Amino acid sequence: MNMNFALILFVALAVTGGIWLLDALLLKRGRDRDAKDPLLVEYAKSFFPVILVVFALRSFLVEPFKIPSGSMIPTLLVGDFILVNKFTYGIRLPVINTKIININEPERGDVMVFRYPEDPSLDYIKRVVGLPGDTVEYRNKRLWINGVEQVQVANGDYNYVESGMHFVHTEERIEALGERKHAVLVNPQMPTLHLGAVAEFSGRENCNYDNEMVRCKVPEGQYFMMGDNRDNSRDSRYWGFVPDKQIVGKAFFIWIPPSGSNFPTR
Repeated sequence: MNMNFALILFVALAVTGGIWLLDALLLKRGRDRDAKDPLLVEYAKSFFPVILVVFALRSFLVEPFKIPSGSMIPTLLVGDFILVNKFTYGIRLPVINTKIININEPERGDVMVFRYPEDPSLDYIKRVVGLPGDTVEYRNKRLWINGVEQVQVANGDYNYVESGMHFVHTEERIEALGERKHAVLVNPQMPTLHLGAVAEFSGRENCNYDNEMVRCKVPEGQYFMMGDNRDNSRDSRYWGFVPDKQIVGKAFFIWIPPSGSNFPTR
């Protein structure tokens, strides 16, 4: 996922709209009344309304995304196309992503799209685990929030094939974040944490690490994100917190393959 398409749409909108406006205000006066519009002006008039509608829809209402990796299995599979609500957390100016109207705050358990803190040109998708002010601890493959263990119930095995035909065996568990439940995968062959993969990030002084545990105090205005495929997800455990200004929207529906129900469906 990346934000380049939004910028391309904005540039196309500005160019076609500029040509149309320039023709209407200046160039049209120099042509005969019955003369046909130049081809460039004709194309601009044809494409501007279409681009405007698409730009408005994906900037303020709903945007489609394709899942590029297995970090959210079993909730989202590689190749799933999802719809993201762009206004549920507030109205933001397109391209620069600045919030101008606040509507709702992210809730624990939401599946959220955001600008990747290490490279804001990329869009990532993970689950909201920690809210501002929370203390999040992931220890021995289990999650604690503010000192309370989040209940996990075994739900059998879950096996899948990664790219390169690599077979992966995991255990599926149903985890409760408060009253909200979702499935997570745990690979018993993998360590709880790869300390060597932990990056330097803003707010790292809020976190403590050892071989079997990470504990972080979430700063105000930021969120702690984790993938549902716990041992195959590079998330807030490794690169830190997601600031509110980098939120894109809330995933709410899988439209390809058609699911027939509201998100999440798996």
